[in-house]
Amino acid sequence: MTRWLPAVSSATFIALILLCVSWELVLAPLRPGGSWLVLKAVPLLFALRGVLHGRRYTYQWACLLVCLYLGEGLTRAWTDAPPARGLAILEAIIALAFLASAMFHVRATRSTAV
Repeated sequence: MTRWLPAVSSATFIALILLCVSWELVLAPLRPGGSWLVLKAVPLLFALRGVLHGRRYTYQWACLLVCLYLGEGLTRAWTDAPPARGLAILEAIIALAFLASAMFHVRATRSTAV
């Protein structure tokens, strides 16, 4: 049952990176032609290798990091106008999907030694 959790976590993490970049460059940038807010995807890149390799420690701190993106998605879903509102809702959904799959993966791979 737990073999698919790393795949879901990796897919949602990559989707979050792609959404952040495309949102601020193409889909609904704050300024025409793109904005510097695209740099919000950079912290996710630091965790990408560990998430792709299934490193438990990286999953743990990536969950904390993704909480910031969840917060941004919820805030912008509440305050932005369409089409940014739809992208913000999508960001929140992807962040929640990563958090759920990553937390279940971390729990499933914990050591039982006390």
